[in-house]
Amino acid sequence: MDPLERKAVFSLASIYAMRMLGLFMILPVFAIFAGDLTGSTPLLLGVALGSYGLAQAALQIPYGLLSDRFGRKPLIVIGLSLFALGSVVAAMSDTIWGVIIGRLIQGSGAISAVVTALAADLTREEHRMRAMALIGMSIGASFLLSMVLGPVLGAWVGLQGLFWLTGALALGAMGALAMVPTPVVTRRHRDTQVVPRELLSVFANSTLLRLDLGIFILHMVMTATFVALPLMLLQKHGLGIVDHWQLYVPVMLLSVLGMFPLVLLAEKHRRIREVSIFAIVLMLLSEAVLALFGGQSYGVLYATLVFYFVGFNVLEASMPSMISKVAPAGNRGSAMGVYSTFQFLGAFLGGGSGGWLMGAYGPSAVFTFCVGALLVWVVLNYSLPPLPHLSTHLFRLDGAADGAQISLLTERLGGIPGVEEVMVVAGEGVAYLKVDSRLFDEESLSAVAAVSV
Repeated sequence: MDPLERKAVFSLASIYAMRMLGLFMILPVFAIFAGDLTGSTPLLLGVALGSYGLAQAALQIPYGLLSDRFGRKPLIVIGLSLFALGSVVAAMSDTIWGVIIGRLIQGSGAISAVVTALAADLTREEHRMRAMALIGMSIGASFLLSMVLGPVLGAWVGLQGLFWLTGALALGAMGALAMVPTPVVTRRHRDTQVVPRELLSVFANSTLLRLDLGIFILHMVMTATFVALPLMLLQKHGLGIVDHWQLYVPVMLLSVLGMFPLVLLAEKHRRIREVSIFAIVLMLLSEAVLALFGGQSYGVLYATLVFYFVGFNVLEASMPSMISKVAPAGNRGSAMGVYSTFQFLGAFLGGGSGGWLMGAYGPSAVFTFCVGALLVWVVLNYSLPPLPHLSTHLFRLDGAADGAQISLLTERLGGIPGVEEVMVVAGEGVAYLKVDSRLFDEESLSAVAAVSV
């Protein structure tokens, strides 16, 4: 990437990181703090934790479409402003309903798709996937950091302080946006954005649908778990908020070390389906241990959480890659839009169902519910067909092309070693390829592109 692209990508990654850090920091401590809010019940606590996801699921695709018409930066400013406003509403509320409203307002700033579209506007096709990977890494790093900072800062400033800090991070993200260049041309990017007319074909793809249900279950289980886990740590192990970091720091470090060999096995040795099933089983066994023995031994709890986060981190990292491998050429953006919608709906349902079960039957019921959900996911993954080990490759066409030229170019591109699928979109001036990286001959692509149009 050239200096302008690097500046754009790192600035946009910092926007993602600051926004997601603010969101994730309340996850490990909210269930404890929210009990002091007026009107709080376990059900409403869970709804408050998951309500952000409901607004995100409803609005993220519309935000992306509106940004095509009104520009990326104005939509990002609006989204960050709403995120900051929701943080202020939640910070100033002393009732659970006020926090629910604040969380819904936070979620209405659904700018994820707009940020990735802006990154696509500012990077060349050959660097696009690398840019998206860097942004994805910033999200993962934010999650890991938040699990440590949430309890530490929460013990110092309380729940209201965490919400004020979240609002300040949103303002910091606006400052980072000011450093992002304004694109000369705003285009629709099929690799990062939803194309409405392609949504029906995405839903009709049974493999994509099973992967979407998988990310739904992953985030439903994660949110439900954190309705019950913080209270269990407090009530059965005597761990107050100030002590949680002593558990989460080593757990996060060991889980990151444990995930890398599995991710390497999945991608380099092409065992992504087998690794994903193993990671689901790790989470399933962890939830079962929490349901049966989690309150009895600190050592058991410690080991269980390490295995849980190894599984979670592997799945969170590999699921987008699985979507990219399965999505037809030119449909990755639409497939990822549906995938993200399922992800946020899972977080909402996990909060509500986890809260209800916690209030009615206690933490063991929540963990048992998670076991059942993960069993369903194991069945879904076992029924998956073998996944193609393909990646997306793009290049921009020089000049205009008529129908005959497009047909000829498509035929030539399809004849390049390693190219499995081709979509040439003349209106965008881009060819989308699905390629097997072990066989792909990029020099042949350059030769074809040089004489294409």
